[in-house]
Amino acid sequence: MSEQHSQVSGNARSYQAGHSIHITETAAPAPQALASLPAAPHLTGREEPTAALLKALGPEGSGATVVTGLPGVGKTALALHAAHQAVTLGHFPGGTLFVHLRGYDPAGAVAPEQALEALLRALGVRDDDLPPTPEEQAGLYRSLLSGRAEEHGPMLIVADDASSSSQLLPLIPAHSTHRLLSTSRDTLTAPDLRPRLIPLDELTPDAAAALITSALTQTRPDDPRPRADPEALARVVTHCGRLPLALTIAAALLTDDPGLPVATLAEDLADTRTRLQTLRHEDATGRSLAVRTAFDLSYRRLRDQDARLFRLLPLNPGPDLSTEAAATLVDLPPRETRASLAALARACLITEHPVGSGRWRLHDLIRLYASELPQEEDRHEAAGRLMIGHYYRICDAADDHLRAVPGKPLPDHFTGPGEALAWLDAERANLIAMVHLTTETAPAVAPYMSASLGTYLHRRRHFHDAVAVNGSALAATRKLDDRRGEAFALRNLGESLQYLRRFEEASTNLTQAAAIYHELNEPRAEGVALGTLGDTLVDLRRFDEAITTLEQAAALFRSIGERLDEGIALGTLATALVETGRPVEGISTLTQVIDIYRERNDRHGEAVALSNLGIALREAGRFDDAVIAHRQSLVLLRDLDDPQNRGAALNMYGAALQHVDRLDEAITAHREALAVLTKLEDHHGMGGALSNLGGALARTGSLDQASAAFAAAVAIFRELGDEYSEGLAQRNLEQVQRERTTKRPWWPFGRRRARRTEA
Repeated sequence: MSEQHSQVSGNARSYQAGHSIHITETAAPAPQALASLPAAPHLTGREEPTAALLKALGPEGSGATVVTGLPGVGKTALALHAAHQAVTLGHFPGGTLFVHLRGYDPAGAVAPEQALEALLRALGVRDDDLPPTPEEQAGLYRSLLSGRAEEHGPMLIVADDASSSSQLLPLIPAHSTHRLLSTSRDTLTAPDLRPRLIPLDELTPDAAAALITSALTQTRPDDPRPRADPEALARVVTHCGRLPLALTIAAALLTDDPGLPVATLAEDLADTRTRLQTLRHEDATGRSLAVRTAFDLSYRRLRDQDARLFRLLPLNPGPDLSTEAAATLVDLPPRETRASLAALARACLITEHPVGSGRWRLHDLIRLYASELPQEEDRHEAAGRLMIGHYYRICDAADDHLRAVPGKPLPDHFTGPGEALAWLDAERANLIAMVHLTTETAPAVAPYMSASLGTYLHRRRHFHDAVAVNGSALAATRKLDDRRGEAFALRNLGESLQYLRRFEEASTNLTQAAAIYHELNEPRAEGVALGTLGDTLVDLRRFDEAITTLEQAAALFRSIGERLDEGIALGTLATALVETGRPVEGISTLTQVIDIYRERNDRHGEAVALSNLGIALREAGRFDDAVIAHRQSLVLLRDLDDPQNRGAALNMYGAALQHVDRLDEAITAHREALAVLTKLEDHHGMGGALSNLGGALARTGSLDQASAAFAAAVAIFRELGDEYSEGLAQRNLEQVQRERTTKRPWWPFGRRRARRTEA
């Protein structure tokens, strides 16, 4: 039997069953609630999602829209804010309806039929007139909305806090002008429900601080605390993870206690062990807000397998993890793990960023919450699988590919150095965090992990990271009383400090490393430490000490037959000789170095030595020979993936071209060098290229451009604290400025070398 309800004129209501139509009279029209939106809360920093939501609710939108996001991110606030704006804009002259679906309430969610009944009552249907079945109620709902559209225009139905598509499906209006707006912690999609999703993230730092400030000044307009201590306010914002619920609780705590300094609250929140407990507020009526409670409601809905993964995710040391790392963590196949990760993402407990990348991130407060949950698994075993079985094993394989030697077999995890670099780039934050973590939890692992990262961090010029991980490795070796490991960490730390131009610190660490290696009777390792120390002494312009140290290093290598290492030490020795005004000895030494590299078929070392030979030849006045040497170096570097040395070699090539008056070619070479070194963020190299470019431009009469280049070089060297190079660039700048008036022939003050290229 088919049934249909419809509104008729006056106070009558019709009811059709089969072919019979019954019309009854009611005493009076039932009250309607067609403007039932709760008050719009104050909203801060949501301009973009508000605009997206208004577009979805406007005439160009369609059907249903769901605002999604993690618990406490402010979904309801955004929905109500946008709904009120849409009403103000005149989008919904037919009125608004609101229903709270309580999708995550521990007492149970509102059933679809309950929601329908509530909306029908709001539309003026009396209890006695409610059809008996959900299907009939849905039919009446659609009919009433259709009539409302024809008589009064579009309506907006706001269904807050939905937890399933089944709650929303009966509420979707059939008439195309109406809109359904919902909020959910889950991305509600189903074969028969395809809403427009508006994802909501945490606030920006400025908007988060504004939320707290606004809440405090709304209660007490003269509250001085936010303005008095903006740094403490920023710390509170950070500890709250910029999550609106947490920020609202923090603001409530400050409002309740007007004498509480913001800095004191920041200190309370700084302790990760008690942060979630602190982020709880209860008013005088017993109404409470708590971040942990909000997270609980989502966690309880997880399947057992998904909940197990969620509890283990905080074991990851860094900010995000790959699907493969998560699979290792739970000891399940990647495809099965991906399904669990996707389930957690649908519940807005984690996010895949970017979508399709296979990399997953937890909000900081959710990470804390997950780490505090009762554990049903062996966390130590899971951490071992992740740290050793995944990160260290693959990092070590990647390092092998980066340091590949012809003829040596390589791990099959990567097809080559390109893949290895891509993996290391993606996992860098996790790997560095792992070194710091294992310094405390597994000190025997930290030095090995640090060593596996060394080549990569230097190649990518992450020197600050290199200093940090080598410092952690040093602490671990001293904790273990591992003298050999300590020397290795000291040497690596010294080398990293040298790249950051912290030469005095580098010298101290390298001297200690060489002494330990001498004590352990390890001549090769001692020689390597002495060679790097000699290079650092050159940078400190302590040339006599550098020459003595480098001669010791070369002699050690020669005594044990390490020809390649001897070549590296001799190359640096040649630089020191040139710097002390002994270019002929430098040329002789570099000729030996080139022979060694050619003997070993080391094209990279040969390229570097040829570039340094060009510098020595230039200092000896053999300018044509210098140009040839630099060009030979560039030919070799063209085929090698070494932009650092290529940039330095281009700069030195340009300097040689200036001496043979090929100024246009010199300017081109210096500009190419500057482009390469800028891309590498090698600021010292950039300063050298700018200085040489300024010299070439000045000699062509382009004094304004030359002045700009020298001024930029001065600024760079000053920021780096390189007083010697800054002084040379400043003198050149002043000379160019004088040339503008005196018209005297110009030639720059210059160093014998701009920067030694690395072997």
